[in-house]
Amino acid sequence: MRTVCLHDKDELEVFLRRNTFLHLYEIGDLDDFFWPYTCWYALKDDDGIREVALLYLGLNPPTLLAFTRDPSGAMGELLRSSRHLLPARFYAHLSEGGVSAFKDGYQVRSHGAHYKMALTNPSGLDGIDTSEVVQLAPSDEEELNGLYELSYPGNWFNPYMLRTGCYYGIRRHQQLVSVAGIHVLSLRYRVAALGNVTTRPEFRGQGLATTVCAALCRALLPTVDHIGVNVKADNSSAIACYEVLGFERIASYSECDIGLRNAPIESPACGQMR
Repeated sequence: MRTVCLHDKDELEVFLRRNTFLHLYEIGDLDDFFWPYTCWYALKDDDGIREVALLYLGLNPPTLLAFTRDPSGAMGELLRSSRHLLPARFYAHLSEGGVSAFKDGYQVRSHGAHYKMALTNPSGLDGIDTSEVVQLAPSDEEELNGLYELSYPGNWFNPYMLRTGCYYGIRRHQQLVSVAGIHVLSLRYRVAALGNVTTRPEFRGQGLATTVCAALCRALLPTVDHIGVNVKADNSSAIACYEVLGFERIASYSECDIGLRNAPIESPACGQMR
């Protein structure tokens, strides 16, 4: 087998579509908007692609996505063979066992286990009253940043996201108290990933996050076929919210900071692109 750098969107999509929900972020990154910020590495044999890893450069630090369901260890081989192509410090989303590819010569700081969840039963959205939800606009940026500063510091929000029209919120007494948005949206590839979901602490426990996420999913469904979300495995309230909406857990993975031993690792900065 050989490790190569890929530049063919069609070839990548064919492989990634073998498990659309597992690779939803990567499929979204094939979109022209995200594509310039991507570097794709693949392990290939005579039959074609065995594994793919994406280094996304639109975030600070860059983010490595490497997901697999193949227990053969091919992803580990790909990661080990491409380490010299990676930056000295990066954030990583890795399937089980992926961290072991960086056990020599690297520092690894874990951010714990996470789940990938997929909207597989949209009928869960039907019984949720979203009449209180409003669509947010670019003019709401300052108010939205204030909410994130209070209830979701270290978020991955970028103002460009508001221009997609895919941010929805609830106001109480003219104050934004709950919001749901997207991390990735591609109408070309008909995929979306929810993100930047939060509620002011004093308003939690009232089902507001469930309500705004329901409104967002309903707005997305006419234009996308696959909706996913990433959530920490210990965030039981968020998992319960998504399950009510019709999401199910389809994979587990780890998030971590990784850096060469002589390159100090830090907590990730807010995303520049998503």
